[in-house]
Amino acid sequence: MKPPFTRSFLSFLLFVGPLVAFAQPNPANGLYRQTSDVHHLLTNYEADRGSLSRFYTLENSPERRERFKTFHADYLRQLQQLDFDRMSTDSRVDYLLFQRNLKKALQELADEEREVNQTKDWFPFADKIYALEKLRRRGMPLVAEQVAADLNAIGKQIITVRKVVEKTEKIEPAQARRAEGTAKGLQAALKSVFTFYNAYDPQFSWWVPEPYRKTDSLLTTYTALLTKKVREAAPTKDDGSGISGIAVGREELLRQLQFELIPYSPEELIDIANREFAWCDRELLKASQEMGFGADWKAAQEKVKNTAVPAGKQPELILRLYDESIAFLKKNDLVTIPPIAEETWRMNMMAAARQKVSPFFLGGESILISYPTNTMEHEDKLMSMRGNNPHFSRSTVHHELIAGHHLQGFMNNRYKTYRNFDTPFWTEGWALYWEMILWDMKFPQSPEDRIGMLFWRMHRCARIIFSLNYHLGKWSPQQCIDFLVDRVGHERANAEGEVRRSFVGGYPPLYQLAYMTGGFQFYGLKKEFVDSKKMTYKQFHDAILQLNAMPVEMIRAILTNQKLSKDFKTSWRFYEKDGK
Repeated sequence: MKPPFTRSFLSFLLFVGPLVAFAQPNPANGLYRQTSDVHHLLTNYEADRGSLSRFYTLENSPERRERFKTFHADYLRQLQQLDFDRMSTDSRVDYLLFQRNLKKALQELADEEREVNQTKDWFPFADKIYALEKLRRRGMPLVAEQVAADLNAIGKQIITVRKVVEKTEKIEPAQARRAEGTAKGLQAALKSVFTFYNAYDPQFSWWVPEPYRKTDSLLTTYTALLTKKVREAAPTKDDGSGISGIAVGREELLRQLQFELIPYSPEELIDIANREFAWCDRELLKASQEMGFGADWKAAQEKVKNTAVPAGKQPELILRLYDESIAFLKKNDLVTIPPIAEETWRMNMMAAARQKVSPFFLGGESILISYPTNTMEHEDKLMSMRGNNPHFSRSTVHHELIAGHHLQGFMNNRYKTYRNFDTPFWTEGWALYWEMILWDMKFPQSPEDRIGMLFWRMHRCARIIFSLNYHLGKWSPQQCIDFLVDRVGHERANAEGEVRRSFVGGYPPLYQLAYMTGGFQFYGLKKEFVDSKKMTYKQFHDAILQLNAMPVEMIRAILTNQKLSKDFKTSWRFYEKDGK
């Protein structure tokens, strides 16, 4: 067996010849170089940011904010001293994306400062706590009697300001979230001081424990009040679904779409999703008719759901589907699959509690299997089994493993590792793109398989529609759940899990729409490079994986050797209105 680096080099030699043949006059010379003109700055930045983040740990503290303002401004200055005009396209991509990220970080710090100042009166004791933690970091001796007196005074201040906040009726959502974060940071700071000195410093252990306990308890109560204010300030209220997230609004959606280099409005993306839904409807009708159900696709889907394997047998099914997927990829020579990537993926079972948020697979190097556990309610067990039946799972196995998330992570760890431009449009878009390609190449073996794959295609359409309508303030969480049940065919418990995951699972507002949107970006690239015979499938796929994660428009810029300017703005309209 040849060592991995030898295989990579041979792939490079096989690939670079055809690349030169199709490229513009100056081909993307830096495509396979493991460096760029911005490499050193990106590498140092990540290391420095890690060091500073581990040192300045207190959320919303003035010390942390000022240090990071200086840090990001310094790296922006260093970046702008580089000679952009002499760079290759590959290096210009790094320059532009790094500059974008630095400016975003500085803007976020400015927003933080503004919001902290708006809530400053709610934390008159903050500076005293921050000062204690600053001394603790270097192990400076404290006057324990004074610490006890300070904690006693802080406790009284908390009681006073809590009464003020309780009576404050109108609080902006951002202001409420910032106050909640500040309170959590202050509580973490006090805990850090107490656990460091207590039981080691005899004087501290004599004076401080009781005042600390009382003050910490008061801070806990105060933080709970601020958490309540966050819920009350949320633009979208709980409608009985038990899901109450934050609808960010159209202006913020547009800002985030520009940041991700997506030149479409929310309304245009909803229109794209509806066009794709119409395509799914047509294909679903064909499969339903082949199964003998005529136009009753829900009856056909019901039959597919009832093919679920018995409890305890899902891992065997996943292994079988994986073997079929890998064999198909190799037979059609679609992508390079390094042997160690094949060797090291593994399975784990998803806990019942996590399935309430993630009712289907999650993946990467380890695929997390969502299937019933003995602690679930009977109805939830049945819905989990039906929602993870073999035909539905046919799409998700390669989405999570190879050539999806596992292969992505494997290659990211080996090629252009200095790039830290992760975006869900690359991560989820790539995995979704493979569902499109395998459909085109007749990977589904039966109408039941097609219904299974169409379920996920419809689900991705639905994610765009319900997530954007929610964030535009048009739909409630319950309307989103009903839409998934009625329009896609979700089991209700699974639909609730999907909506909960989307709005209170810690995902950014654009994450759910990034699957299909990113998938169509890669599909558009495929048309441009593979359908035109400029590259083979394998050359195309390997090139993308060896560029590492970034906005898909920048991948296109590198592959076409686009002349990027310093004032680059997104403009690539990747979706064709006539569909496939």
